[in-house]
Amino acid sequence: VQLQASGGGLVQAGGSLKLSCVASGRTTSNQSMGWFRQAPGKERESVALISWSGGWTEYAESVKGRFTIIRDDPQNTVFLQMNRLKPEDTAVYYCAMTGTVSALKRRPEYWGQGTLVTVSS
Repeated sequence: VQLQASGGGLVQAGGSLKLSCVASGRTTSNQSMGWFRQAPGKERESVALISWSGGWTEYAESVKGRFTIIRDDPQNTVFLQMNRLKPEDTAVYYCAMTGTVSALKRRPEYWGQGTLVTVSS
């Protein structure tokens, strides 16, 4: 199973980016998926999670109202739409996938390689 994340880049504060994560080797339709990030000198944190059905989502307090996680199972893809970006959103963003939401929070089984998002002030 491979997760390929893309869509990172340099953007000015207030701008938007949309990250994509495409899974290969396994269908996403019965998997919970999420986005995590790690800023320089900080621990990795959960940003946005979505259940296998899409009926449940969870966001970090710092991104609520600005970020949206979207899944497209026919395309084996999960997206992270990021609006009103702030310099503190600068980090390497990773996608992850595993069976249950609880496992996704504790220790996802599959990780993407990360994509760098840099927000300039």
